[in-house]
Amino acid sequence: MAIDSNKNGDESTVSITVVGASGDLAKKKIFPALFALFYEDCLPKHFTIFGYARSKMTDAELRDMVSRTLTCRIDKSANCGEKMEQFLKRCFYHSGQYDSQEHFAELDKKLKAHEAGRVSNRLFYLSIPPNIFTDAVKCASVSASAAQGWTRVIVEKPFGRDSESSAALTSALKKFLTEDQIFRIDHYLGKELVENLSVLRFSNLIFEPLWSRQYIRNVQLIFSEDFGTEGRGGYFDHYGIIRDIMQNHLLQILALFAMETPVSLDGEDIRNEKVKVLRSMRPLHIDDVVIGQYKSHTKGGVSYPGYTDDKTVPKGSLTPTFAAAALFIDNPRWDGVPFLMKAGKALDDRRAEIRVQFRHVPGNLYNRQFGSDLDQASNELVIRVQPNEEIYLKINNKVPGLGMRLDRSNLNLLYKTRYSKEIPDAYERLLLDAVEGERRLFIRSDELDAAWKLFTPVLKELDEKKIVPEYYPFGSRGPVGAHYLAAKYNVKWGDRSFDE
Repeated sequence: MAIDSNKNGDESTVSITVVGASGDLAKKKIFPALFALFYEDCLPKHFTIFGYARSKMTDAELRDMVSRTLTCRIDKSANCGEKMEQFLKRCFYHSGQYDSQEHFAELDKKLKAHEAGRVSNRLFYLSIPPNIFTDAVKCASVSASAAQGWTRVIVEKPFGRDSESSAALTSALKKFLTEDQIFRIDHYLGKELVENLSVLRFSNLIFEPLWSRQYIRNVQLIFSEDFGTEGRGGYFDHYGIIRDIMQNHLLQILALFAMETPVSLDGEDIRNEKVKVLRSMRPLHIDDVVIGQYKSHTKGGVSYPGYTDDKTVPKGSLTPTFAAAALFIDNPRWDGVPFLMKAGKALDDRRAEIRVQFRHVPGNLYNRQFGSDLDQASNELVIRVQPNEEIYLKINNKVPGLGMRLDRSNLNLLYKTRYSKEIPDAYERLLLDAVEGERRLFIRSDELDAAWKLFTPVLKELDEKKIVPEYYPFGSRGPVGAHYLAAKYNVKWGDRSFDE
């Protein structure tokens, strides 16, 4: 069904339809990412962008709305305003219902007019609530598919709430699309440092031999935000932090981190290896999970609201805003190595990072210099995904002087000092990949199924037993239970160490 647009040169065109164009995601992320790709000459010569939503709007009103979120962040060159004008001229709007084949047929007519007889390739971005995915896909597929070229659909998370609903969604989508046409987007996979994971590991001789239970003591995947739900509590309460962050973002990073060397860099080869990791994971037990919820707190005369103070959150909600879990991969490379992940809102800082703690040096000659806490002498590799992207390795070093005093120093690659070019937004990379048909950063249905199988039993148990989360003050380090969970596996959270 897919025709390679590159082979057709001037004869092909790409039509990108943002379904749900009046929503926040479209305004803040999708349109700015498309403009950045246009600015960098990454989009095909012939392309058209259509916004589709229920709101009544003219082309001019859409352009005005989009123009407010476009920035010349790529560089400050003089022709940015000119480029913006050219981009906005390619943006159009069509108002319609998401479940109306007739309205999508009207969109199809408008798309054909812009495609002007060229081979048409069509990309639909579903920036809409999941309960209307299937209706929109059905209508787009039946009434607005490309006649000759490819048709692809980008689906935003959440992909269901558990194994059952996820399988039902996949099954519904596959009535109208093949697996190759479905691009399930997880924007974390488009982040620069996540992209760099396999480069770091597979193209540097010093890392790959160390990447196993022989040398690695534990791996930590940490996600924290220093703000609460801020009026989005109604949406968040339906999902909670485990579904929102852990089952997708953090588990995807874990799979990329832990996979075996793929046969090639082809998307299917990489996804095959990720699926093997997910299927090798030991079933997750409730004893290896800690949940928390932030409560109100006053600090420095400022009052910060608790989770249930958000008017969109039901009173007495037990939805976790923090979770920590200990996971294990039962395969020869990782047998016995704890993979600890934690994610939380309303904590004391904002970060997303991978921390690799290496084993202690056997019979270390310098143990006396470190006293009884050998953890202080452990090497640790930290891959900071956000903010301030960096990779650093903690090593032991002699402090200059006549005495023998050691300290821990960082060998540091801080991106903003090493590279002058601004790092592209994750959505830019993922949109470009979808246009080019590159699938390695998108989630395959068997991958999604394996991820849900891991978390669904625990999520059901939390819901059925109505387990009360441990409360922690807004702006704190989170529940104490997370430290007990780490200690159970002889681990200390690296983001809480004495030298952070």
